[in-house]
Amino acid sequence: MKKFFRIVAQSETFQVPSQKAEGGQISKCNIVLQELGGKYENSYVATILGEQAKTRFTQGDLVVAALRFSTREYNGQVYQDIVVNEIVKL
Repeated sequence: MKKFFRIVAQSETFQVPSQKAEGGQISKCNIVLQELGGKYENSYVATILGEQAKTRFTQGDLVVAALRFSTREYNGQVYQDIVVNEIVKL
């Protein structure tokens, strides 16, 4: 899904283990994105991985983001993951 969003919040970037990344670590941060249209519009907590996680956004910034939604099962519970494939500040 590609949409316009407003930045609500962004965590600090931290390193996590990754078998796919060179050096065995990858940058990660969490971001809260809200659809445009007012304070009651849909909002999403998503993960940014890799070099994009080092980009800092400010609350209120307008961005275009491509999100990937997936689900996984763990110990009988189902969890949803949202990952930012690409994000561009307007």
